[in-house]
This record gives sequence, structure tokens and C-alpha cells, in this order.
Amino acid sequence: MSTKKENNEKVNFALGAENYKLLAIGFVIIVIGFLLMLGGKSDSPDKFSEKIFSFRRITLAPIVVLAGFIFEIWAIMKKPRDAEKE
Repeated sequence: MSTKKENNEKVNFALGAENYKLLAIGFVIIVIGFLLMLGGKSDSPDKFSEKIFSFRRITLAPIVVLAGFIFEIWAIMKKPRDAEKE
């Protein structure tokens, strides 16, 4: 009679290993989007710089961040491959 749990029991996580890899990829996409938003400051605080209104900062970066969040949702909702076989 042993009070310890058997070592043969399988630990069931909410998501599979593939889902966690996809979540990491989505996180990297979001970070890339935020990095694209960086920059555009002026050389002097007394002068306004038009660099902040570049296509990269106003359009591309928010689209990349949004795509990263959509990818994250898909990564969470994706059914693991081993569960599909059952």
C-alpha cells in the first residue's frame, strides 16, 4: 500500500505541446509588431518630426500586431493532432 501516486500516470495539460509552440510563435509576431512601431523621434525636443507618421509605424505595425493576436487565438483553439486521431 503506497500513498504516492503512480509514476505511470500521464499529466494532462489544457493544451498540447504543438499549441505551446504556436503560442510562442504568436508572441514573437506580436513583439515584432511592437518593434516596428519604435523610432520616429526628433533630434531636438523643440522640433516636430514627421517620421512618426511613416507607413511602417501607422499601418504595417498595427496590422502585424493584430495578426499576432489572431494567430494566438488560433493557436489556443487548434485541436492537438493526437486528439484528432481518437
